[in-house]
Amino acid sequence: MSQADILLETGTNELEIIEFFVKEETEKGVVTQYYGVNVAKVLEVVEAPEGLEGSEAAVHPSFLGTIPLRDLILPVVDLSVWLDITKAPAPNEPIIVTEFNSMITGFLVSGVTQIYRVNWADVEPPSKYVSSMETNCITGTIKIKDRFVLMLDLEQVLADLDGSGAANVQENSVVADERYRALIADDSTSVRQLLENNFTTANFDVDMVGDGAEAWARLQDIKEKSIEEGKSPLEYLDAVVSDVEMPQMDGYTLTRRIKEDPVLKVLPVTLFSSLISKSVLHKGKAVMADAQVTKPEFEGLTQKVIQLIQGWSEQESC
Repeated sequence: MSQADILLETGTNELEIIEFFVKEETEKGVVTQYYGVNVAKVLEVVEAPEGLEGSEAAVHPSFLGTIPLRDLILPVVDLSVWLDITKAPAPNEPIIVTEFNSMITGFLVSGVTQIYRVNWADVEPPSKYVSSMETNCITGTIKIKDRFVLMLDLEQVLADLDGSGAANVQENSVVADERYRALIADDSTSVRQLLENNFTTANFDVDMVGDGAEAWARLQDIKEKSIEEGKSPLEYLDAVVSDVEMPQMDGYTLTRRIKEDPVLKVLPVTLFSSLISKSVLHKGKAVMADAQVTKPEFEGLTQKVIQLIQGWSEQESC
């Protein structure tokens, strides 16, 4: 399987997930826990070599060391250990090889079922209790057949393992000369906190939301107000910043709706995601995003948004 085989039209709010499972040993016997991750992050699935196990010297108990994979040295994480699950032993366990944030990592699981095409509208956000937990790695749930599949935030897993989480990212040093207003959508609690801190420090009034549907609702209010008062939406909002992967409505669909709307299309939109790379920039361009920034570049994001706003202001004044 390769990413080239996954053909999805950008901006239709669809995604394809690969479903996998971890068999957990409990007092009542073995229970199968099902999880999912966006296929866009998966390079391939390989069989784990024999004798793969952790070391007391490892940076984290879930880190199983590295294995050779063609021309790569692949670091492997036992997902069950990170999830604090007692995994039942099973033969021929697979490793899901992922790539995001310019990092290639393998995740050991009990098994892989298949790929499903779903709609983000069918992905339910986690409960308020779960989403408020700083260590939460569940971004949503979706019902497939007779079971609920938990969508995992593998970025959160890696950030916790290498200490690069929100608390360890260097504070933003970019500050705008004027006070700006930004609507920011991201489904990760820790990333929302970091974004709000960085944009507030950069002299922004920030309206944070947890998914594209919530952002679209906010924009509908702005549209209604601008029509009633006969003003441009830019009188109420300077920029929209959106993650790509979100329950209910993804960032591509949100961007397409904004840019196809006769009133809201004047708003500059920046997509901010771990999925953004040279090979997928065409997706953001297809929905007319004004800028695309990869997720580790937090300071670069605020700088890019300020530049976009200033460029918009110059165009408006001409």
